Amino acid sequence: MDPSFLLRGLVIGLSIAAPVGPIGVLCIRRTLADGRAAGLVSGLGAASADALYGCIAGFGLTFVSSFLVGQQTWLRLIGGLFLCYLGIRTLLARPADEAAPAGRGGLAAAYASTFVLTLTNPMTILSFIAIFSGLGLASAAGDYAAAGTLVLGVFLGSALWWLALSGGVGAFRSRLGPRSLLWVNRLSGVVITAFGVYALAGVV
Repeated sequence: MDPSFLLRGLVIGLSIAAPVGPIGVLCIRRTLADGRAAGLVSGLGAASADALYGCIAGFGLTFVSSFLVGQQTWLRLIGGLFLCYLGIRTLLARPADEAAPAGRGGLAAAYASTFVLTLTNPMTILSFIAIFSGLGLASAAGDYAAAGTLVLGVFLGSALWWLALSGGVGAFRSRLGPRSLLWVNRLSGVVITAFGVYALAGVV
């Protein structure tokens, strides 16, 4: 195992996860509303999808990436509608006085929703292909040990970002009252819905 592939994967995972988008807004809102566990699990859903796309790029599965890019209209449509649904639901949500204990069902739903949302963004796989090629990592395709180490690094890098984000945001949760949380819901709902509308506009 070449440790440099793990390090490069960590950097790639962080660079893919860090830009603030609908998943980041969703994780911040869930951390504030439902606690750190809900925010972290939501982030891990996105990290898992990142790792899956990393597998496609790292193992040189060009037929899979070509299929996904070819279906980007449908993926955008599904992702855009899902974002609009989550945005409106968040906008209308009433804040709880304190974070509710997250049960298995709630955590599973949080994980699944961000996993699906990340998969429905065709730009994610294009980003991975571009980054792998730009860094000269395309040669890892065919070398399963190197590709596997790279994908592990991608997952760990992405997961570290979501751990830091949910932990940092969770530290402020106790300082926010119901009125502040209500505005968090409203702002998050508007932003998430806007991302959904933007995705749908790309379909037309």
